[in-house]
Amino acid sequence: MSDDDLYRAYLSGDSEAGDQLMLRHGDALTAYLDAFLHNAQDAEDLMLDCFTVILVDKPRIEDGHFHAYLFRVARNKAVRLWRLKRKRGEFSLDEALLAQGGSPEEIVWRSERDRAVHRCLNRIAPQYREALWLIFDGRLSYAQAAEVLRCNTKKVDNLLTCGKKQLRKELEREGIVGEDF
Repeated sequence: MSDDDLYRAYLSGDSEAGDQLMLRHGDALTAYLDAFLHNAQDAEDLMLDCFTVILVDKPRIEDGHFHAYLFRVARNKAVRLWRLKRKRGEFSLDEALLAQGGSPEEIVWRSERDRAVHRCLNRIAPQYREALWLIFDGRLSYAQAAEVLRCNTKKVDNLLTCGKKQLRKELEREGIVGEDF
């Protein structure tokens, strides 16, 4: 079933359809929020908040726009939380690396590489960074990313092209070459 079919079924009273939507999009949405916030716990909490907004408030969502609507809600919630935490000066450590397992050397290597990639992502322009997150981490289509970013698909393509170039340069500065991200 498509997202639209599942959402309509949920609106008609099928609670299983809502569960299916959460299973289908929960991980990608959490990954997007984690990339935005750099905090796995906050990302998971916001993911649940996003589905609460949709499944409790039951907004009218046009056919073909569920995925983009969900990510737009997530983006707005993440921006609000990020601003609040920045204002308060709150920062937290990411414990997700420890949960992945592996040898201590692998954990340290992944941690250092991930930190370097995040540093590089934070040095590129914010609009490039967000386009990269939406397409690669969020697995949105160009049309869906355009809807979230409120631009056209050509602009998304340009943002991705420029973002990849800037990210590649920043990764080379960090000494990371030849890895596929």
